[in-house]
Amino acid sequence: MINKSELFHTLYQKTRHMTKELNEHLQKHQLFSSQWSIVYCLKSNGPMTQSELWRYLGVEAPTVTRTLLKLEDTGWISRKHGKDKRERFVFLTEKAESQLPTIEKSVTNFEEQMLDKLTEEEQEYLHFLLSKLGNS
Repeated sequence: MINKSELFHTLYQKTRHMTKELNEHLQKHQLFSSQWSIVYCLKSNGPMTQSELWRYLGVEAPTVTRTLLKLEDTGWISRKHGKDKRERFVFLTEKAESQLPTIEKSVTNFEEQMLDKLTEEEQEYLHFLLSKLGNS
């Protein structure tokens, strides 16, 4: 029987390692993995409200707000008020849109490096197993 603490320790270690490595790949684009998560989310889903973003990412609202401020200051996103003054929509800027293909290529290279020891079938099974973890 597997030691569950050891299993989770390995999972946490691998996650930290992958985040560090991804940050190194994103550094040339002046982005961090937390910022890339938001840019990728907006690229995939289109404009979203701030609350939709933090719910989707599973991150606390103040953390997302701080990251959005940095992305806005560096020209990656813009925010506009919705119908309600409290509602703010987040959009990718032209700068972000124009740089996405280059960034995605860097991220794809990173992902391929991380998965190069797994067969296609193992990658699918890993995805299946990860989707079963937790309550969501």
